[in-house]
Amino acid sequence: MQSISPWAATVQSDLENSTVLWEKKFREYTFQLYNTGDSLWIVALWPKQGRMAFRAAFGLNSCFEITNLFDDGQTTVINLTTRIGKYEVTIDFPNDFSPLVHYKTSFKSDFPIMIPFWPRDILPLTEKGNVENTFGNIHTHQVGARSGLIFLSMTKPKTGSVFYFQDLGSMSAYCEATETSVAETVGGDWPEIGFQLPLTEDKPLPADKDFVLSDAYVLFSDQVAEDDIQVTHQFLNNLGEVYKSLPHPKTEYHKWPKIAQKCQEDLYNNKGCWTQTNGVPYLNAYLCDYKTPSEIMVQLAVLLPLKEYMEWTGEKHQLFDDLQRGIQAFYDPNIKTINRWLPALYDKLDGSEEQKEKMVMDSWYLHHPLMNLTRLALKGEKLAEKILLDSIQYAIKVARHFDYEWPVFYRMDTLQVIKQETVPGQGGEHDVPGSYAHLMLLVYELTKDELYLREAKKAVKKLMGHGFQIFYQANNTAFSAGVLLELYKITEEKMYLDLSYACLAGLFKNMQIWDCQYGFGKNYPNYFSVFPLNDAPYSAVYEEHEVYAKFCEYMIKAEGVEILPALRILIPEFIKYSVTRMPYYYPLKLPENMLSDEVKTGEIQPKLWIPLEDLYTGWEKSGQVGQEVYGGGVAFGVVPRQYWKVKDEDFLIFFDYPIKGFRKVKNTITFKTLGSEEFYCNVKIIFPKKISKNLKVTQNKKAIEKEFSGATVLHYTIQGNSQVKIVW
Repeated sequence: MQSISPWAATVQSDLENSTVLWEKKFREYTFQLYNTGDSLWIVALWPKQGRMAFRAAFGLNSCFEITNLFDDGQTTVINLTTRIGKYEVTIDFPNDFSPLVHYKTSFKSDFPIMIPFWPRDILPLTEKGNVENTFGNIHTHQVGARSGLIFLSMTKPKTGSVFYFQDLGSMSAYCEATETSVAETVGGDWPEIGFQLPLTEDKPLPADKDFVLSDAYVLFSDQVAEDDIQVTHQFLNNLGEVYKSLPHPKTEYHKWPKIAQKCQEDLYNNKGCWTQTNGVPYLNAYLCDYKTPSEIMVQLAVLLPLKEYMEWTGEKHQLFDDLQRGIQAFYDPNIKTINRWLPALYDKLDGSEEQKEKMVMDSWYLHHPLMNLTRLALKGEKLAEKILLDSIQYAIKVARHFDYEWPVFYRMDTLQVIKQETVPGQGGEHDVPGSYAHLMLLVYELTKDELYLREAKKAVKKLMGHGFQIFYQANNTAFSAGVLLELYKITEEKMYLDLSYACLAGLFKNMQIWDCQYGFGKNYPNYFSVFPLNDAPYSAVYEEHEVYAKFCEYMIKAEGVEILPALRILIPEFIKYSVTRMPYYYPLKLPENMLSDEVKTGEIQPKLWIPLEDLYTGWEKSGQVGQEVYGGGVAFGVVPRQYWKVKDEDFLIFFDYPIKGFRKVKNTITFKTLGSEEFYCNVKIIFPKKISKNLKVTQNKKAIEKEFSGATVLHYTIQGNSQVKIVW
């Protein structure tokens, strides 16, 4: 028997001794409303067996009196009063085809109050007996400021699963007024789980103003997942289903080509971005960080997207030549591979961090620059190809030595393990087999040598059995998802597609799908941010950029594959909000009072088009880590993915969804928007000076009108998964 609090101990008997105030049958489920004195409960009954109670309102040491209960068949509204204030609870069922219930609660206090306690709002029930005799599995829950969700299965009695999602952005006014945060508010221990309103410590909740205290979406299923693959599949399906019913903030258009130009010039001209060694310039990892030796990943993190951008503009830039000139020096002939650190600067490694030692390698870090060298080689860069092929056998040797399960840190010369696990008992970096496989498949594409395909297949087998825990670092998990999709297309073995979904579930679990409008969070769009690590307290520009780029590629390569419908919603929507959100990593887009006064590495120059590494949700200042030079390639990566030039014409076309099949024949352009027809993307036709053509746009052969236009821009809203034609 499990121990429970007094706020849970009497709930079952309280409900049994109370009268049903309202009842609704929906999609084979029954929902009942109870007033048990200090709590208003919605009790859900499964079709066969099992019950679960959801506390829609808590009376704060006072009993409820219901003053009105209105039900028009679509929405139910309950008005309640206590000695402290007034409540309003609304209940609706947003989707006619899914057992999804939505309840939202607002509160107006009669006087300023402190809230030192608040109970969790979910409690499993038995048909007979006690709450503490129930049991279930919590598959995942909110961590930090990520989405306010909990996904669980009730196994005693064996009932089914619940996907619970709090729209935490609705509590922004409460957090702003009380200077609190909704981080770590959805979780708990069985059987007391769910959302706990942030407790007030310093500032009371003001009187005579309505505040939303809960905004919950709950999706029910009679399925109990039996393994990690089923869990991650259900998670994605559930998240996609709930996402359809959420309110979504507006997007914002940014002139990315101009941002890219400014970034290019600031990277090239600002001395704080560079260190000279033996007459060769190398990018610093962080602005004005001259203590840390030059790193190969930093150079290639800018070099690759810059190459993409130069292909898009059709223009060369000295920045590319300067960066390329330095990468050969990272090759260490003694171990026959590139090293993380510039060998000429080994003596500058101060040992202040575990990896800042000569010959110490962080496992993912070996593969990442080799991937970018391969991508450059695939674009015809012969120097990159030579360095890659001189280094790749070392990467294979290391993989085989560790049997494709890498430690966190090892010595490059002896392969001695320096640090085995990220956390004791939890293993190493679980997504490294996927990033290694991604590297192997890229080299296979370059060389056509079957050895690399065999290596990729061996490595990804080590991803099995980890479920959500595949996720170690966001960009590497995204690489893993992509290579698994490609292996599925090559082999048609379902195992690869299932593992790809597990990677994607780990990524979406680590996102913030809510709009923070309190503290410093109200100064920039933060909806759909992705966090770089499982426990990272901030979103990070470089990892976001790489996840975004890989997601664009994933959607294009998934054409013709029957992927989960939820992914055709979630991935393009992430891309759309990334394009809106990522410019706010540049400090010029932020008020200076939200920039950190102390910087861990280097310094911040707010007027420079170099992004901050770190953005925080809520009350913490951003830029605490530093201004990330190697994140400077983000604009170079966005422009060629979201803007299409039109041959022999002077206008550009911008999309905030991925597209495929862009083609121009005479005065006609055709393409397909990817994603789901249930959602829309923004399309802009941008002229250099003024609109000079009369354009006709059709979607699936039906004419659509522009939403609005300016002197130089035509804007259209177009469905996902649509064939589009533009004629002039």
